[in-house]
Amino acid sequence: MKIGMLTSGGDCQGLNAALRGVAKTLYNEMGKGVTLYGIRDGYRGLIEGDYHEMQPDDFSDILTLGGTILGTSRQPFKQMQRPEEDSEQTRLDKMLKTVKKAGFDCLVILGGNGTHKTANLLRENGVNVVTLPKTIDNDLWGTELTFGFQSAVNIASEVIDSIHSTAFSHSRVFIVEIMGHKAGWLTLHAGIASGADVIVIPEIPYSAKKIAQAIEKRAKDGKRFSIIAVAEGAVSREEAAMSKKEFKAAREAMPYPSVSYRLAAELKELTGQEIRVTIPGHFQRGGAPCAADRVLSSRFGAAAAELIREGKFGNMVALRDDKIVSVPLSEVAGKLKTVPPDCEIVAQARALGLSMGD
Repeated sequence: MKIGMLTSGGDCQGLNAALRGVAKTLYNEMGKGVTLYGIRDGYRGLIEGDYHEMQPDDFSDILTLGGTILGTSRQPFKQMQRPEEDSEQTRLDKMLKTVKKAGFDCLVILGGNGTHKTANLLRENGVNVVTLPKTIDNDLWGTELTFGFQSAVNIASEVIDSIHSTAFSHSRVFIVEIMGHKAGWLTLHAGIASGADVIVIPEIPYSAKKIAQAIEKRAKDGKRFSIIAVAEGAVSREEAAMSKKEFKAAREAMPYPSVSYRLAAELKELTGQEIRVTIPGHFQRGGAPCAADRVLSSRFGAAAAELIREGKFGNMVALRDDKIVSVPLSEVAGKLKTVPPDCEIVAQARALGLSMGD
């Protein structure tokens, strides 16, 4: 059996651990009956036919290695020589041609939401596909956890932890901007884990006045500082009431590099306090995966290999009730898992005395 493997979308921790899990399980259970091929730089490699045969040694000593040994690309199609021919059908035709030419019996695809949409498109066109859910945003529908998420939570929490002493010493308000355009899972978990005072996520539109009131209440209670964890995709109440067209125009006209800097200016005006913004950015995606992600990635990899061995294609491996299950790609593609504003963890955050900015 010839199997092509690719990692697509943004980088995150645990990709190599997952690749290793797939490979080791297949080699252990199928031996010489399987040949693995690495497809370079995600779907770009599949479009351009850029793949190479891999050996068991290629998967040694990569469990703790960050990044991906196969490379990845979030927008690979922009690299095509003739972008005027870069239609969805053209890209699909080129990918299908590569699959046929290489003689791949199956593709193992690791990625997030956009990656799974394309994987499902390949499935609909007759390609045997098995996928693994990776994203630091934990926003992929069908699984309780994605690998990469816990590592990013750890890093974001450490950043906020480190800000505490500076915020206390200078009696300042600090905003820490956490990754997450459409879903606030990372900000919510990191904020709770690090003892942030205010957590602002995309699913709960914020009021600058409400946040200012939370800061002023802490000051009256003798607290010398406040820390606000803000998701990069946070929206104000005013923005939430806008149409998509109005929102896009408003953001394009915004004179600040991100929503956190705008909020800092608003809070300074409302409270008179100095506000500082810290953006850890891609630090949250980098470095070695934490132990929890190594375990989860390995479990996902082993389960994906079992689906291949059993011929159960067209599925994503997922975690539900601490068990690895398979979910049809048709149910996953195009769906986003966001934070329900009335979910248990949000209620518990409020019970702990955290402000959600609303």
